[in-house]
Amino acid sequence: MRHPDLPWRVIGCGLVLLNVLLYSEVSTAQLTVKPSSISFGSVPVGSSATQLLVLGNSGGSNLTVSQAAMTGLGFSLSGLPLTLAAGQSLSFSVTFAPKSSGSVSGSLSLASSTPILHGTNGKHNGSNSTTTTVLLSGTGTILSPPSTTPGQLVANPSSLSFSSVQVSNTKTLSEAVTNIGGSSVTVSQATVAGTGFSITGLNLPLTLAVGQSVTFTATFAPQSGGSASGSISIGSNASNSTMTIFLAGSGTAQGQLAVTPASTDFGSVTVGTSKTQGGTLSASGSSVSVSSATVTSAEFSLSGITFPLTIAVGQSVPFTLMFTPQTSGSASAIGSFTSNASNSPAQTLTGTGAAPPQHSVDLSWNETSTVVGYNVYRAGQSGGPYTKINSPLDASTTYTDSSVQAGQNYYYVTTAVDSSGAESGYSNQIQASVPSP
Repeated sequence: MRHPDLPWRVIGCGLVLLNVLLYSEVSTAQLTVKPSSISFGSVPVGSSATQLLVLGNSGGSNLTVSQAAMTGLGFSLSGLPLTLAAGQSLSFSVTFAPKSSGSVSGSLSLASSTPILHGTNGKHNGSNSTTTTVLLSGTGTILSPPSTTPGQLVANPSSLSFSSVQVSNTKTLSEAVTNIGGSSVTVSQATVAGTGFSITGLNLPLTLAVGQSVTFTATFAPQSGGSASGSISIGSNASNSTMTIFLAGSGTAQGQLAVTPASTDFGSVTVGTSKTQGGTLSASGSSVSVSSATVTSAEFSLSGITFPLTIAVGQSVPFTLMFTPQTSGSASAIGSFTSNASNSPAQTLTGTGAAPPQHSVDLSWNETSTVVGYNVYRAGQSGGPYTKINSPLDASTTYTDSSVQAGQNYYYVTTAVDSSGAESGYSNQIQASVPSP
């Protein structure tokens, strides 16, 4: 019989079997590259762009990438040589850094090799070498610097008018400076011209970003009457390097304050009581602001005015003066007013404290025979209770009560006492009203 898989032939009289060696080649490695081409698009000159390149081994044996040949100005790759095991893949960065503007084309040629194994003994019998090419492209561009509008300052309001301000007074207005340009502005100085004008709240140097503002105050304090003008000059690196804000105002003369009467005499006033007299304050020339009043003696006082107050030119304000002596004798004081008037009027106040009168109640009654004396009783209300106020027994039919107080009502009765000491009942009640004071 013959083996169905072996060739045979008849030579002469016999059958000859030829043994043929079968050989097989081990699966070789295969380099894969993704992507097959790379486009970097537009890249600014002086910068770079990077894209990934994935190298893989799709075969059954190791694969060595021995070198990479790069063409085209500005393209680069690093990380070679390398060996990829069967089924392995690695990522690499391909960079494009244009040196000049314009389109650039190039290529990346990757040389790889893999050994060839023959037979069953696994001995090397050579190697396969291949070259894989990746096309590269990109464009270098030159970016123009962004154009910006230089910074510019504007003032709001563009000028300040203080109108009329009285000499020795002040008036303050607010001012804002804004950067409306396309870049920041540094304000380095601010100067003020004109008598009586000043600024506060502007701390220099300062930088204003686009759209940013700074607010400060301007003050007018006239030193004399008449019109005044001035300016604020703002120095900066803005397109309008010196910005001017014009100032105007008018100083008015100080008003005159008059107090009427210039002196007041209250005459004689009983100690413990009070007497009032009137006075007026008036303004001339200009309005006057009065902030307070002072009287140098506690026995005199001023009322009827609430401070501070402003008296318009040509107008008067009434007030009340009071004298309340605490002791007997002459008293005096000076009344003065604090104001923004050019003068400081004062008022002289005088008066005399008089001792209060000594009041008494004189009592008398009809004589009763066969008695040796009488007792006198007093009450603070009608009908008593009564208190005896005489000591010793009064032998006469009269009595003076010197212990009464001004402005009070008193009620009196008497009794008769005989030689044995017996006392009669109360007499009829009488009332006495003590005047005040």
